[in-house]
Amino acid sequence: MVEVALPLTGACQCRAVTYRVTAAPLTLYCCHCTECQHQSSSAFGMSCLVDRADLTVDWSQLAVWTRPTDSGNQLDCYFCPTCGGRLFHVSKGDEDIISVKAGSFDDRSWLAPVGHIWTASSQKWVEIPEDLLNVSHDPDDMTPFMERWRAQTAGWFV
Repeated sequence: MVEVALPLTGACQCRAVTYRVTAAPLTLYCCHCTECQHQSSSAFGMSCLVDRADLTVDWSQLAVWTRPTDSGNQLDCYFCPTCGGRLFHVSKGDEDIISVKAGSFDDRSWLAPVGHIWTASSQKWVEIPEDLLNVSHDPDDMTPFMERWRAQTAGWFV
């Protein structure tokens, strides 16, 4: 079994902005939307959802850019003004859930996504494992991702 010590810590690339997550995340998934591909300069982005109450960060240290999403929502994208490292996404209207850019965690050894979203725009060479959740666009409900995560990570976070 995997054992992950809380709090989870993370930072931007230059370490000017640091953060702590004090409780187990809600879920972890890969997003293949064209914006995540562009933002990550890769084939997909990894998003780790956490409750805002469980995230400690000095928001005044961060720069923010708001953009429309492929699903028609608005997304606040928080990043370090020094190195430009993207750290968090917050959807307008759902500010209680924060999407932590999973590659910014100090310890990434426990990252095991439970699914993939926006797979309709995934790069053709990316193979989505059949045993993971697979949603072609924006999921209407993240409950299956959260339930799968809770089952997969039971007992991990101590």
